[in-house]
Amino acid sequence: MGEPMSLATLSLATLSQAELAVLVPEYLLCGHLIDRAGMPHLISEFGRDGMRDVAIDEWMGASPVYTGRMQRALRFEGDSVETIFKGIQLDIGAPPQFMDFRYRLDDHDHGEFWLDHCGALMDVEPMGDDYVVAMCHDIEDPTFDATAIATNPRAQVRPVHRPPRSPTDQHPHCRWTVIIDEAYPPLPVPEAARSIGATRAAGVALADPDPGDPGRGDYSGPMLADIRFDEWSRSALVRIAEEVCLQGHLLVLSFLAAVRARASSEERAIELGRHQFTGIAGLAAERIRRRLDLGTDLDGVAAMLALHPALLPHAYVGAEIERSAGQGDAGTLTLTLDRCSDAMADGAWPALLSPDDVAPLDAAVRAMDNRYRCEVVSATDAELVMEVLLGDEPEKESDDVALARFSTGAAFEFSDRGTPVELRPTWEGGSIRGGAGRSRG
Repeated sequence: MGEPMSLATLSLATLSQAELAVLVPEYLLCGHLIDRAGMPHLISEFGRDGMRDVAIDEWMGASPVYTGRMQRALRFEGDSVETIFKGIQLDIGAPPQFMDFRYRLDDHDHGEFWLDHCGALMDVEPMGDDYVVAMCHDIEDPTFDATAIATNPRAQVRPVHRPPRSPTDQHPHCRWTVIIDEAYPPLPVPEAARSIGATRAAGVALADPDPGDPGRGDYSGPMLADIRFDEWSRSALVRIAEEVCLQGHLLVLSFLAAVRARASSEERAIELGRHQFTGIAGLAAERIRRRLDLGTDLDGVAAMLALHPALLPHAYVGAEIERSAGQGDAGTLTLTLDRCSDAMADGAWPALLSPDDVAPLDAAVRAMDNRYRCEVVSATDAELVMEVLLGDEPEKESDDVALARFSTGAAFEFSDRGTPVELRPTWEGGSIRGGAGRSRG
């Protein structure tokens, strides 16, 4: 991770610009993998159609809310197709390269995007055409429009072609037009988005990027074909990272609301949410450890917990990690969750933990060494305190993590694509001159 840090004060704000540039795409990918952790359980519980319906409600509830937040945070608010495309580039539904969106801007009201590679399709295609149709047709149609609503209610996202692929090796995997037209009836804000917009997560205040910080501080300029996060300022990367983590919490709140509407009981809804939390907690911890080359001792575990997207942003979750040195041993590592935090009040992931069940946090620490576990040492109305302990015998990987690992995203590797080009409108003199993805479910 570079220079040694004080684990007592480790946070996103203490990371270097280079470390943050590595971490942000990881957070985007981990946000996408939230669905991969939850959907297998929904298929078992509700069947394919029930899973599909939860996914539609989930993304329609969260996406309009977090899309607007990112636009405001990085100063690219507007009502154009370009604004829609910029938002997709910073959306957990469209992690870079894994969902390889390519774009063409024609003018203010017209554009296209296509996916040269769709990691979500690679996950679902082996399951058969019925699942492909559920994702690429039933889920995408309403949720792409719901994302566009955050920019312009008269925007429509429509397919040129999409899977099932014919021929079976068709590239790009799909292609879509985005058109804004005053003649289109304005789409209403989805009712699910109104509910999610009323959560504390939707209104969390985060620090703005420092305008004096070297590097790109906002996205108000021309759109880029790809975002190179190492070109952004350190303070802007902190804000992006916090927003992306918050996107995950908003998606989970929307997921839980959709599950509660269909589950047999509140207890069962919580169980399904906890399964999802456990699966992604383990995968995210593993990817953070690998990408930042963390050690597997308690210092490394403390660093992972301080940077785990389920425990960020601090303003929302209120997690505290304390690492103290011992005499002649490894010392202690304590994780404290504020039970009066906004995340607890919303019923987000931390609220799914109990003194009797901290399986998601066990999955996270076991990604560092499968002998670790979290033991609750104190539980009050104000806080839940756990100590990370190292046992003698390794534990088997959680079934929830193993299910989430089914996704090709679990082992996906990012690559350096060089300097991105600017995308300029291609409409000129009445003709198109030519031009330079995300998936749900």
